[in-house]
Amino acid sequence: MAAAASLANPTTFSSSLSRSRHHQPFASLATSNVFNATKQRSFKPLISQSIVSSTSPVTRRTSVVAAATANSSSSASSTSFHGLCYVVGDNIDTDQIIPAEYLTLVPSKPEEYKKLGSYALIGLPASYETRFVEPEEFQSKYKIIIAGDNFGCGSSREHAPVALGAAGVTAVVAESYARIFFRNSVATGEVYPLESEARVCEECKTGDVVTIELEQSLLINHTSGKEYKLKPIGDAGPVIEAGGIFAYARKAGMIPA
Repeated sequence: MAAAASLANPTTFSSSLSRSRHHQPFASLATSNVFNATKQRSFKPLISQSIVSSTSPVTRRTSVVAAATANSSSSASSTSFHGLCYVVGDNIDTDQIIPAEYLTLVPSKPEEYKKLGSYALIGLPASYETRFVEPEEFQSKYKIIIAGDNFGCGSSREHAPVALGAAGVTAVVAESYARIFFRNSVATGEVYPLESEARVCEECKTGDVVTIELEQSLLINHTSGKEYKLKPIGDAGPVIEAGGIFAYARKAGMIPA
């Protein structure tokens, strides 16, 4: 899925993420009332449907963007992420990201959220010799995942992006995503689902040191010295930065705080 076209200015992103999102109840069936199931590539449904009153669409859109901008730090710079990357291939499904046996863990409970991180990507096949999370650890040393085509396919479990976020992942860079994983990543605010314009998973290696510059839509591999253009995250960016769809709606004044 292509990244959404931008209505909000990405330069309003904060340079540091608030991880308080982790212990908020994550979006479940209610999320389906917020997102549009059509194939349009705009994230206007995020700010214009069930969580918004019947105010004129033009007036509401203006007020939402203004509110989001006003609530951003006046000294905010572009968000960037830096760390080791973990590389996977095509068609990594949600059962590989977080197997079904761990879905009884409740992310809104801090201890269970922490445990979810320890099981992130534990379902990968044995061909992945390097474990994403070491035994007895709750977080991974790899902060950025680089993937191929159709990342997050399979079931619609919201635990998938939540487990990655609990493991300390800040962003996934993939050639493409299953729509439901992209949507859940935005709704929960756990990870940035970024799309690459090239097949980066064949040029990067697990353990490479990389930086993502959101404002420039750029992935920099410091190990190889190469740079890769990313597709803009668009309107989804401020929603993820706020901590998810409901946190964003509260911040923008669309629902009571």
